[in-house]
Amino acid sequence: MMEKMIFGRYVPADSAIHRMDPRAKILIVFLFVCVVFLANNGVTYLLLGIYTFLMIAMCKIPARFLYAGLKPVLWLVIFTLILQLFFTKGGNLVFSYGPIKIYQEGIRQGIFISFRFFFLILMTSLLTLTTTPIEITDGLESLLHPLKKIRFPVHEMALMLSISLRFIPTLMQETDKIMKAQIARGVEFGSGPIKDRIKAVVPLLIPLFVSSFKRAEELAIAMEARGYKGGEGRTKYRLLDWKAADTLILLILLVLTLLLFLFRT
Repeated sequence: MMEKMIFGRYVPADSAIHRMDPRAKILIVFLFVCVVFLANNGVTYLLLGIYTFLMIAMCKIPARFLYAGLKPVLWLVIFTLILQLFFTKGGNLVFSYGPIKIYQEGIRQGIFISFRFFFLILMTSLLTLTTTPIEITDGLESLLHPLKKIRFPVHEMALMLSISLRFIPTLMQETDKIMKAQIARGVEFGSGPIKDRIKAVVPLLIPLFVSSFKRAEELAIAMEARGYKGGEGRTKYRLLDWKAADTLILLILLVLTLLLFLFRT
């Protein structure tokens, strides 16, 4: 399951989304995270769904690959739905069995919040699936460039974020490898009382932390050996090019924002 996680993984393809300027994609994801909270009824969530799946279709990533990568996250969506069903009160009583009571408002909030969570996961995943870590670094640095006037370390911040995204799949693979090694030695991760399961995680976390610090040290030594001294005086090999298609897709998101304002209740 760990090796199928898609967040932080880049999938090369020849699509309109892959060819977009990374600054446009970062802006679209940031604005989408803000816009998604405007939806509060069936029509607005339908508009969000149309926009999200249109973006997925444009990136030309196989649906089976997306489903396999999002399968571990779907359990969080289902868990969110269950929490809203059982703990949100309001409206007419729909189902009652002993202490369990499900209200109309709980069903409504559960469905809407689950869809909101699902759309956010899809859009943020599309950013890393269609953009290399280097492009994300360049895009973030370009967008945050005005902050250099107040001596904010823009280049270093963008580099740290890029490295973090780059090592998510690596850490997932390392976790999966350690889990398999522990299972081969008789450790049970999915059975027994909760107390025993928590204890079983300790032999997993310790080697994972050791491996992470080792990778960080190796990366620091490699960067130092190559003469890295921060962003001061550095030139760009890859130049960013904002195209008309980037503006068009960004305008579509702005139109979506206006529609959400019009149709929200």
